[in-house]
Amino acid sequence: MTWSPEQPFNDLPPLPPAVELESRAVLKACIPARAALAALNQAAALMPNPAMLVNTLPMLEARDSSEIENIVTTADRLFQHAGSAEQQADSATKEALRYRDALYWGAASLTQRPLSTATAVEVCRKIKAVDLDVRRTPGTQLVNEGTGAVVYTPPQGEVRLRELLGNWEIFLHNATDIDPLVRMAAAHYQFEAIHPFVDGNGRTGRVLNLLFLVQEGLLDLPILYLSRAILRRKADYYQLLREVTQTGAWEPWVLFMLQGVEETAQWTTAKILAIRKLADHTAQHVRERLPKLYSRELVDVIFEQPYCRIGNLVDKSVAQRQAASRYLHALAELGVLAEKTAGKEKLFVHPRLLNLLADEAHQYERYE
Repeated sequence: MTWSPEQPFNDLPPLPPAVELESRAVLKACIPARAALAALNQAAALMPNPAMLVNTLPMLEARDSSEIENIVTTADRLFQHAGSAEQQADSATKEALRYRDALYWGAASLTQRPLSTATAVEVCRKIKAVDLDVRRTPGTQLVNEGTGAVVYTPPQGEVRLRELLGNWEIFLHNATDIDPLVRMAAAHYQFEAIHPFVDGNGRTGRVLNLLFLVQEGLLDLPILYLSRAILRRKADYYQLLREVTQTGAWEPWVLFMLQGVEETAQWTTAKILAIRKLADHTAQHVRERLPKLYSRELVDVIFEQPYCRIGNLVDKSVAQRQAASRYLHALAELGVLAEKTAGKEKLFVHPRLLNLLADEAHQYERYE
């Protein structure tokens, strides 16, 4: 294999690589990673209302995956502008919201067809909001942000790119003798090395990671916050990708990804348990203080929507518009929510939930 950063890497080796992917160290690392994913899946299954997770945890994934590409926003902005207020958001927030939408779309698409090049194209289209396709023109190069030096030139030529993507698909679906987590790690490297789109490859590849875990039955919902581990070790992430290209150093790369799965599965599980405890605590508080207003459906909505609107209660059939307004104002007077005006719109913010989502130690403030 010959490789030069300034030359298109059309000789990118197909999958599986010539080296042994499942070394002893890799197989050993698969055990705790698989156990952590199983615990996460069980914690999610025990949530009475999965929408509490589906509407919140992918927002954190979207924020961090975007930040890896230096597109920086906050969870607070994402929740505030989700839904009807998206058009009022800044460009970084809009792009992160599109990442979340691409993840939702991808998870739904798995019920109709397995992961494929077409899935990747549509995910990237949704992230970038552009009607793009696999690259056809040459000239794409990756450069060092500090020095401007070329660090990698991906393969070029639509025929060659589609050949490599076809091999990527076959590996995902047919290499069933390789542990799915190892396949995910190898396929993620390959997708990033192919770099099939002009832009959006990193985020598309990270969406595909989560979709693959769902497809393989390791997750029921796409709620693993995997970009958290990548963002925390961003320099290692890019260095290890380069070392696979330069020297065929597969084992350190696969171990990095397995460790990331294990750590973020454990972190996400702890976050889910804390959300459930806060939801139960909030339900008890509202039931005791506002017994005539209380319903579990009402509490569920304010956990699904940290920035709640009157229309959210109406859409969930919790109450008609006038009653919904009264309910939210009562929760604000009780201190469960905080009323906020954004232009002509009234928003009811859930401070304890937002703080919990941001808290690394999964702590929340209890009601008196």
